[in-house]
Amino acid sequence: MATNNPGFSTLAVHAGAAPDPTTGARATPIYQTTSFVFNDADHAAALFGLQQFGNIYTRIMNPTQAALEERVAALEGGTAALAVASGHAAQMLAFHTLMQPGDNFVAARKLYGGSINQFGHAFKNFGWEVRWADPADPATFDAQFDDRTKAIFIESLANPGGTFVDIAAIAEVARRRGVPLIVDNTMASPYLVRPLEHGADIVIHSLTKFLGGHGNSMGGILVDGGTFDWSASGNYPMLSEPRPEYAGVELHKTFGNIAFAIGARVLGLRDLGPAISPFNAFMILTGIETLPLRMQKHCDNALAVAKWLKTHPKVAWVNYAGLDDDANHGLQQRYSPKGAGAVFTFGVKGGYEAGKTFVESLQLFSHLANIGDTRSLVIHPASTTHRQLTEEQQIAAGAGPDVVRLSIGIEDSGDIIADLDQALAAIQ
Repeated sequence: MATNNPGFSTLAVHAGAAPDPTTGARATPIYQTTSFVFNDADHAAALFGLQQFGNIYTRIMNPTQAALEERVAALEGGTAALAVASGHAAQMLAFHTLMQPGDNFVAARKLYGGSINQFGHAFKNFGWEVRWADPADPATFDAQFDDRTKAIFIESLANPGGTFVDIAAIAEVARRRGVPLIVDNTMASPYLVRPLEHGADIVIHSLTKFLGGHGNSMGGILVDGGTFDWSASGNYPMLSEPRPEYAGVELHKTFGNIAFAIGARVLGLRDLGPAISPFNAFMILTGIETLPLRMQKHCDNALAVAKWLKTHPKVAWVNYAGLDDDANHGLQQRYSPKGAGAVFTFGVKGGYEAGKTFVESLQLFSHLANIGDTRSLVIHPASTTHRQLTEEQQIAAGAGPDVVRLSIGIEDSGDIIADLDQALAAIQ
């Protein structure tokens, strides 16, 4: 390219993509194959021994997936990425690369309910412990550390409450303690926030949400920031010690600033197997091309809706960082000046039953467990995504009984508001 520093919108269209060398196809082809032919025995041996990059089997790597990985890494400013079947799969592989049985990590209390459940229950089967901290108070992360703590995990923009987190302050705790900071950037997308620029070491996405953007394909990704020294402390043996699976290869010594992404692929994805399909990778690649346009429209619509809800007599409160008087507005302006995102919560007067009535009365909105679609979406977290939590845990996660979560789409804002108005009128 004529410039060595292309802009975000240019990267969203072009990063990782080139005309197909065989056919000239301009769109990235869907390489719908299970496996790839080796040139000869030596070529096969080099691939299996991590001595040469290339394709072996679609569970591990595929050219369509590789284009997606390169694009998201470019948008986040990372060195490499690994695309997998879902956001939960990306989280599992990230921790599998870092943790041993008996290790723990510190996570923000305000997270997507599925992550709270994964960390608090499923991860116990690996012998991993989660310790909870207050994302508004970095000192609470520091207080949870011991000599087996291996990472900090936060969301840049917390789900479901739409609360921005002071990434840099928590990154400072991680730096002082010598552990990586993992940031789930799903809700913000790299269009709004780039966590690596604020001290994060690893970025996680559910590609299913804003990056894909159309509610049609599942996927997840982890992005390697390339700055963490995995060999300094000896606490990350998967990356710093000789690997018996690969004849003693030391991943950090061999692969340097892409060692984490390589380790997650060849030590995690290879054996645990949550691969993304080539078709889903293609669909998400296509979605990313319009990410800047969609995210700005999401933000503009969400601000208009939040301002309108704040004046409605049946609404008790609105939690949207884009509002000038919101307690989180300062962090939003610091980390995400282009907008406060598409997802936020508000409280309906009348509590749990009023929230259910409101959701069931909407017509334009779709009632489902997703965010980041072009369509406007709604859910009542206490009765759905956060149902498995106690009421105390629901409130701590920002999903109390009266909470309604909206994911504002890219429809005309007047139509969105009209639907909300008629549904609020249905509450007695």
